[in-house]
Order: sequence, then C-alpha cells, then structure tokens
Amino acid sequence: MNFKIVEKFVSVNGEGPLCGQLAVFIRFSGCNLNCSYCDTAWANKIDIPYELMTDKDIYDYIKSTGIKNITLTGGEPLIQEGIIELLKRLSKDRELHVEIETNGSVIFDKFSHIENPPSFTMDYKLPSSNMENKMALDNFKYLSKKDTVKFVSGSIEDLERAKNLIDTYSLVDRTRLYISPVFGKISMDKIVEFMKYNKMNGVNLQLQLHKVIWDPKKRGV
Repeated sequence: MNFKIVEKFVSVNGEGPLCGQLAVFIRFSGCNLNCSYCDTAWANKIDIPYELMTDKDIYDYIKSTGIKNITLTGGEPLIQEGIIELLKRLSKDRELHVEIETNGSVIFDKFSHIENPPSFTMDYKLPSSNMENKMALDNFKYLSKKDTVKFVSGSIEDLERAKNLIDTYSLVDRTRLYISPVFGKISMDKIVEFMKYNKMNGVNLQLQLHKVIWDPKKRGV
C-alpha cells in the first residue's frame, strides 16, 4: 500500500501533552472536511506534490531519525487506505510513541483492536469550524487517559459548546483536555476568563508552540 506523504520532518511537538518534545511528523494528503480556519488546507489540494511511501518506507524513515515520538497528521490520517496496516507495523516497535491527530469525524472502533494502539488527539470541530455536523460523537466512549480531546475555539459560542460537551460526556474523567484559540480569532485572556468563570478544573489552555517559534504560515516545522 502506498501513502501520499506531503511532508515528513522532525520538530518539536507544538500541542498536547508532549508539547515541547521532539517528534517525527508524517503528514498525509487529503481530508474529508473543510474547516473554516484550516491551517493546512494546502495539504488537501488535488495537485499538491507528494511522495509515495509504503508502510515500511515510513517506518524506516522514522527509525532513521532516532526520534521516538511519532505524530501522524494531515489532512486526515484515518481516511487513508491501508492506515491500519501502517499502525500495526508501528505498534510492533515498543520504543515508539505513536500519536494520531484526527478531526473527530472517523469512528475509532476499528482501531481499538490493534495491539498497542496509538494515542488519539481528537480535534473536535466546534461551531465556528462549520464542520460540527460531521463529528462522530460515539468516539467519546473510546477515549482513554492516554488520548486527548482538543477544542480549537474561535468564539464564546465555541467555548460554551466545548464546556457542554465536557460536562455531558464527563470528559475530565475520561481523557486529557485542551482548549486553544483559532489563531487570530479570540484572545487568550477571554479563554482564561471563561475557564475561570466556569471553574473548568482539569482542562488545559494551550498555545500552538510552533506558531510562536516560527512564522505561523511556515511549513515543515
């Protein structure tokens, strides 16, 4: 099986529980959503240049870097044909920590049977994304403490919806939670004030570290 890879590189993880740690990034082409604020829309264009790589090619590249944290991203990794075969190959190497950044539209059930499964970072799409109707709410029941739900928020309405989901599905007790701003759409202090007013214990505010270190539009970082 060949995968269309538009980027592969080593950098610091910009988000989530491993923020600031080195990671190997593998970016797949193609996504099933079209979010209003997508910062990697370029990776989903039909004519984007890509490299065809097999699951073994990807594994060999990862091992060549000497880095143990792996982030599979996109695009949307879970819609890639053959992704289960890639995950099975990676899961056999117990030195690797494999994380999948997913948009929350693909149900996790068929991935839960993989031995040594990856950790999922589910980027739940809130109202300002215009994609919330595509979310697979059943995914909440598959989450564990090694997984993460990320709420990218661009408005108070988004924050209110995130809080509703956190409360309705008891997410603080189930998984790791992060709220981050849509870049340039809402100020950090408004998010903090919302969290304080609603006493959102167990929820983390996060920045996208890579957008602080480098130009927000820079690729390969």
